Amino acid sequence: MYLVKEMPKTERPRERLLISGVSYLSNEELIALLLRTGMKDLSVIELSKRVLYHLESLSDLKRITPEELMQIDGIKAAKATTLIAAIELGRRLASLPKTMKHVIRTSHDVYELMYPEIGHLEQEHFVVLYLNTKSEIIKKETIFIGTMNQTLIHPREIFKLAVKHACAALLFVHNHPTGDALPSLADIKATELLKKSGELMGIDIMDHIIIGHNEFYSIKSQKLSRL
Repeated sequence: MYLVKEMPKTERPRERLLISGVSYLSNEELIALLLRTGMKDLSVIELSKRVLYHLESLSDLKRITPEELMQIDGIKAAKATTLIAAIELGRRLASLPKTMKHVIRTSHDVYELMYPEIGHLEQEHFVVLYLNTKSEIIKKETIFIGTMNQTLIHPREIFKLAVKHACAALLFVHNHPTGDALPSLADIKATELLKKSGELMGIDIMDHIIIGHNEFYSIKSQKLSRL
């Protein structure tokens, strides 16, 4: 029986990923996470370097076979197949078609996007559009269903997602089943609450659009538009 050479905890790839993020890891550390363990007198990082040394370039890893990997001392079937599976998963993800993001330039853009989804519903739906710096929608989330009331708004949940997705701005949308898009006092108060939360978080609140039947209201511009 022998002891596997261990790395200091602060230098382990898993801990570095959790603390700093995956983009800060080197190629050796990424491979080390897949290999998981080293061998006698050889740390997992040193073993991953051995894998890279076996290749002429990193791109060769895309074409390597399990049999070729298992020719490397310290790489058995379990480690070889894990590496091959990770490479194939990355290849498939890279080949997925890129979807076009909706760009929000005007309140009318919001109406065109959201009216088919919530314009005819019999209950109010409060939706948050999470935007990047190009005003592209990177996430759309229905926060709650029911009559708008500032006591039902939970800024923590709304801005938790905003931080997670590194959003530059938020846009709120909800429908009025009556068809009248004019805001209620509760609509205005809820918007003020969210705007103050956005100021504290450093996230811009682009607008709050209320959708009625063939009309919409922009709380930011205080304007009703009929179509």
